Amino acid sequence: MMKESSPITARVGHPPQEDVETPNRIIDTAARLFAAQGFAATSVEQVASTCGVGKETIHHRLPSKAALFAAVIERMRARTLDGLEAEIGAADGDALSRLKRVARWFLAVSLEPDMIALNRIALSEAILPGEDRRDPWESDPITDRLVALVAAAQWDGMLGGDDPRVIAAHLLHAIVLGPSNDAMLGRMTYASSEARDRFFDQAWSLFLHGAGRSLPAAAR
Repeated sequence: MMKESSPITARVGHPPQEDVETPNRIIDTAARLFAAQGFAATSVEQVASTCGVGKETIHHRLPSKAALFAAVIERMRARTLDGLEAEIGAADGDALSRLKRVARWFLAVSLEPDMIALNRIALSEAILPGEDRRDPWESDPITDRLVALVAAAQWDGMLGGDDPRVIAAHLLHAIVLGPSNDAMLGRMTYASSEARDRFFDQAWSLFLHGAGRSLPAAAR
């Protein structure tokens, strides 16, 4: 005679597919709504209704709308890191050529519509609590990959300077900051690939060579 399975034994195995997919669906839905409507106009109730779950399901995982937005930002960072690693893996040539390719990729990513929308929300509405704000000098995987590329170019004698982290920060400011801010203001200055290429070529040249070499020595 076969014994009946105990309640515990009956539950052993993989979790239901819904349990695996629900958190991803919640965050993806929230990302679309935040990007389209902004933080204030998007409610947890709306996210729950749109992705077909109960409000308590979201609150069980993410206790507030700010926590939900933080999860969206973290998902964006994870996808950015995946894209960066793929770009680094595809880059060839010498160390400086690889750094240039990755720098151009950073410009393209910073101008993606979802990136612009979520960055605009984070900056203009000051959503994330203090402990979730990242110090620009704090080590993180995305920055670390860029720093490693800078250090490789230094090692090969193609870049000068001392601290590769300082140089990487300067490169990001030179390549990303202006166009990203311009896009967050709703301007279309860099909407075309041709405009982005022109800007990048100028910014990259200034990064490598500076702007003061033609000045008289007294003015430097």
